[in-house]
Parts: sequence; C-alpha cells; structure tokens
Amino acid sequence: MIKVTLKDGSNLEIEKGASILDVAKKISEGLARVATCGEVNGEIKDLRYELNEDCNLVIHTFSDDDLEGKKAYWHTSSHIMAQAVKRLFPDVKFAIGPAIDDGFYYDFDVEKPFTDEDKAKIEEEMKKIIKENIKIERFSLPKKEALELMKDQPYKQELIEDLPEGEEISFYKQGDFTDLCAGPHLESTGKIKTIKILSSSGAYWRGSEKNKMLQRIYAISFPKASQLQEYLDFLEEVKQRDHRKIGKDLEIFMTHKLVGSGLPMYLPNGATIRRILERYIQDKEISLGYAHVYTPSLANVELYKTSGHWEHYKDDMFPAMKMDNEEMVLRPMNCPHHMLIYKNKMHSYRDLPIRIGELAHDFRYEASGSVCGLERVRQMCQNDAHLFVRPDQIKEEVGRVLNLIVEVYQKDFGFPASAFQYRLSLRDKNNKEKYIDNDEMWETAESQLREILKELNIDFYEAEGEAAFYGPKIDIQIKTALNHDVTIPTCQLDFALPERFELEYIGEDGKAHRPVVIHRAILGSSDRFISFLLEETKGMLPLWIAPVQVKILPITDNQHEYAFNLKEKLVEKGIRVEVDDRNEKTGYKIREAQLQKIPYMLVVGEKEASSNTVAVRSRENGDIGTESIDEFISKLEKEIKEKIGHE
Repeated sequence: MIKVTLKDGSNLEIEKGASILDVAKKISEGLARVATCGEVNGEIKDLRYELNEDCNLVIHTFSDDDLEGKKAYWHTSSHIMAQAVKRLFPDVKFAIGPAIDDGFYYDFDVEKPFTDEDKAKIEEEMKKIIKENIKIERFSLPKKEALELMKDQPYKQELIEDLPEGEEISFYKQGDFTDLCAGPHLESTGKIKTIKILSSSGAYWRGSEKNKMLQRIYAISFPKASQLQEYLDFLEEVKQRDHRKIGKDLEIFMTHKLVGSGLPMYLPNGATIRRILERYIQDKEISLGYAHVYTPSLANVELYKTSGHWEHYKDDMFPAMKMDNEEMVLRPMNCPHHMLIYKNKMHSYRDLPIRIGELAHDFRYEASGSVCGLERVRQMCQNDAHLFVRPDQIKEEVGRVLNLIVEVYQKDFGFPASAFQYRLSLRDKNNKEKYIDNDEMWETAESQLREILKELNIDFYEAEGEAAFYGPKIDIQIKTALNHDVTIPTCQLDFALPERFELEYIGEDGKAHRPVVIHRAILGSSDRFISFLLEETKGMLPLWIAPVQVKILPITDNQHEYAFNLKEKLVEKGIRVEVDDRNEKTGYKIREAQLQKIPYMLVVGEKEASSNTVAVRSRENGDIGTESIDEFISKLEKEIKEKIGHE
C-alpha cells in the first residue's frame, strides 16, 4: 500500500500500481466521471498514470479554475480533429495540435487551404468520432521504432529527432489514428460532448517564415452544449467590443499598408477623442504642480547606453541610424531625456519634488504579427511623467500618484473600485541579467513600495519578474468588460537612473545628495487607452469625450436655417455638433445617428422652429421630450462638467 495526499490535505491508502483514475473512483464515482488528468508532485499526468510510491495528488476537472483540466480535455479534442482530417484528406501531413488557453488548434500540411465547406465536413466527422466512443490508448517506443512508425509524417519525424537520447517517446492511439504525443488525454473520444470549429488561418511550421506555411484550424469543445453556447455568445460580445471594428464603424482611425504595420492614422473623430483626453490629463497634471516639456523623438545611442536601455531594452528598439558622426535611434521611452532636463541646472532640497510631464511619441519595434489596431502599435503617445523627490518624500508622492489614478479612473471615467487590483511588480531574483545589477538598490526599492502599500491600507499581490529593468513598480490591474486583466496606469520607483546620470540636489546640510525618481503613467499611451475605452463602452463614449456630442436632424428643408442657427449657438458654448441635412426620412437619420453612437439627437420640425425648442432624443433612453434651447444647453454643460455618462 502507498499513501496519497490529496489537495485538501487528507490522505488515502491505495494499492501500489493503482492509476489516478482508480484514485478518483475511490473518492467518488462522480469525480471519476469528470476527471480529465492528475497532478502528481506538481507534474501533470494522464489518468492512466500508475502510482507506485507515496505522493501528493491533485485530480483536475474541466470546471477547475486553473486550465490544466481544460487543457487535457482540449488536447484530446485536437486528436479527434486530426483523426477527422485524416479520414477526409488521407494524404495530410500532421504538425502539432496543442491545447491553448481558449480551446485548441491543429496544424496540417495539405495541398490547399481549407474552405468553409471543408471545415463543415471536418466538424461533422469529429462528431461521428465522438459518437463512436473510440478507446484512447497510450504506448511508448524507442527512437528508431518511433521514427519508423512516423515514416510518412515528416513533421513528426523532425520532432522525434529533436528529442534527447533516452527520453520516453509516447504515442496515443484511437482506432485508425495514432499520434506522437506526451499527453495527457481522456480515456475515449466519447468523453468529449460538444465541439465546434471556430476559424482557420495560415501558420508557419515552428513559427518561422523560413519554413512551409501550414493550415491551422482553431476549435473549442465543452462537456455541455450550454457551455458551448455561452462561449459563442461571449465571442459575439468580443466581436462587438473589438476596438478595430468600432474604430472603423465610427471613423476613428485607419491603417494602410503604404504607411506600415502598427502605425495607425487618426481620422477627425479619433483626433478629437485623443485631443480631449490629452488636454484633460495635462490640465489635471498642471493643477497638481507638474511642469510639461517637449523632447525629441530621436536621440544619440549614447543616451540609451548611459540609461541602460541599450543593454536591457535594445531588442525592443528600432535599429540605430548612422548620421554624420553620430548613431541615432528612435526613443522607446522618455525617462533619459527627463533626467537631462533635471540635470540642466542645480537644485536645492527646497525645490523638490520636481514633477516633469510630457505627452511624448515613443517607438517600439513590435513584430508585425503582434501589432493590433491601437492596442499594440509601433509609435505611441505616452502620458509620461517623472517625479524627482527626496527620500523622505517618496511615500507622499507615491500616494499622490495612486490618488490621481483613482480620481481619473473611478471618479472621472466611472470604473468601479471592484475592477481594480494592485500588483507589486518585482524583479526575478533567478534571472538577474534582465535587470540593473544592484541587489541593495532592489531590496530597498521593493521594500519601500511594499511598505507604502501597507501603510496606505491598499490590498495588493506580488508578482516576480514583472518589474522594469531599473526598478520595481506598482501596476494597477483593471478587470475589463470581457473579464481580461489589463495594465494601464503604473507607478515605478527608481534609484538606478539618478545614479547612472549622476543627478544631485543640495541638501539642508549643504552637501550633494541623490534624488529618487518616480516614473508614472496615468493614461499610459493615448492609443492603448482609446482602444481600452472603446471596448469598455462599445463605442458609446461619455458625452464629454464623444467626438460628436449632438446631431441636429431637421425634418424638412424648411428647418435647415433653424438647424444651422441652432448649431452656431451650441458651437459658441463649446459643444461639438453636426447637422444632418440630407434629403432622407427622419427615422433613417435617427437610426444612422444611433449607429454612430451620438449621445444626443435634436429633431427639429416646424413646431420646434416656431417655438424655439428642440425635440430631444438620447442614445440610451430614446425620446425624452421637448425642451427649450437654453434648457438643453444647460443640461449638456452640467453633464460635460460633471463627466456624467460612463456606461
């Protein structure tokens, strides 16, 4: 007998050689029915795995919060897909078919890309294989025999050749289909209950453009049909919230191959949104004692060698350009410039804190495959600032930054406090080459941020490996409408750059001292923040941000003069307004304005023109009645001033 310690700390005595599935059955038949894999002493194992010594065991199911149970389920599903493709396309060559965080895919080498008709046939064949409830069996072979078994599958042979000598080479067989695989897998194909092909695309073998383009099919499977429907509904919600779709529909931004990947262009509506946001955050900062500067987007490579970016960040920067006797590079961030601005003159301890802010264009050498609309770009406008403080001012200034973040996101944009988590991002102590080498500095900075969060009674969690190369940071994780965690505002503590740039201030004792730098971003990049805002609101931006706040809809040509006079009055009050004077029916104009997510529509006919009133329609509430022009303007001014309207 051997002792198995379960997740809850309880112990079971079982026969030596019993499988993980046997243990699940001993616990309960219900658990055995839904178990998908096990975790033995921290290693994921197949349900068939035999236990021969005392161990810790966690039995995973599809419904677990972690992904291990789901991935075993989806990995089995990927083999069902491969078997279906083999039946329909006998000459297919198989590459890889892993489970991913949201389903699975399989890469195939076929003569031509899969059509929609092909995918429908594959899905039907997958359902047949599930109904056949084929037993799935695991076996191992020596390398020579493994290569012989896969003699008609060149991609599998390549994978086998890459395995170290002596390593176990395992396969899974289900009926007429056998695949090279480490597992884990379920016991039979019938364990999969519902399955759906989602999409297909091209994918290079092993992700290299030098290799052949394969055909990748993405799919998903679930134990219940209702879970599949929920997922498909979620995908539709994702589609409706995709800022790229919203950006196109609302004419916010565009891209063009002649400009290049990751380089979006803002159309008038987008430029208006960006201008409002940037003025808003600059005004906030000015009221808090920030001084704004402009610095060049180009700098000598030596600047980044001094700062440490060249050593630690070079791979994310654009290549250097030789110009006369200088090597110039597009900057990835603004902090080195701001260090020099601080150093431009001597400072007294009385001058500190000095807060330098900038809306600056930065450049990151993102791979073409990773750029995405406004969310991930190669040129961005950063809402950046650097606070130069004395050591005794660190706590107060970090607190001010965190208060500003709360004011912006919760008060002005209306995001609930429950959507926020604070993460203390630390260096990875086992991978120190990624960071500036100064153990004492790191320990001091990390402990100070930890202490500040505790003193401010802020709940937080710690994450190793998430620090900037020069120092730890507080990242605010925001839970989005699609249940994703995104990081936009950050606050970083830096003892390193002041040292590297030899920054000083004259202390009360008349001696030179090093300041500490707090790096902080509130909106992050304008581009990414706009993408986030569009997806959170589905394009229904609050009135104060909406590029067009009011659309005037004259019913007939006779009201055009009244409509344009009304427009002038609104423009004089700083309200962004358009007149739809097209020769279209009023209902059509209203529907168009709704599709454009206009917050307010003013329908004006003969009655409104003669009484100097407007019939007001709201984007959210429809027809809200007739109002005088002054009454309507007063209501708008109040809503804009109080920043009412986040959905």
